[in-house]
Amino acid sequence: MRQGLGTQLRHLIDLLDGAVGAAYEDAGLAYRPRYTPVMRALESGEPRTIGQIAEAAGITQPAATQTVALMLREGLLDASPGVRDARQKLVRLSAHGEHLLPQLRQCWQATRAAADSLDRDLPYPLSEALAQAIAALQTESFGERIRTARAATNSNKETS
Repeated sequence: MRQGLGTQLRHLIDLLDGAVGAAYEDAGLAYRPRYTPVMRALESGEPRTIGQIAEAAGITQPAATQTVALMLREGLLDASPGVRDARQKLVRLSAHGEHLLPQLRQCWQATRAAADSLDRDLPYPLSEALAQAIAALQTESFGERIRTARAATNSNKETS
């Protein structure tokens, strides 16, 4: 039996994140793979709002909010009130986060090389397939596709 798309994607993420997490541990870092998009968005040193982090990282605002909260607790980030709007948080790397960047960059370089190796071993590069899938879902969401399929199924039942 073929597994569903969601099951396959979760399994793939488990395989990838597990290996990346182990690589951070091997490098002596107490660091989660999910922190990387936020770290990358902030590595320039420029403070950013949660919305700006989400946009730069290519993640949702709720995901950015949750990840930033975890990273603040772990001392990787600092936050201060916004200049124009004190309700808005400006987030930046903490001294500890800055200190980790050289080691993290080495890990990121190795991870990129491993991803390139995986792409070469596949008949169609996974990174390209994922980019195309994301673009297709931005054109027509998976929810819209489900509704269309459900309507077609219901229509076929009525005509049978």
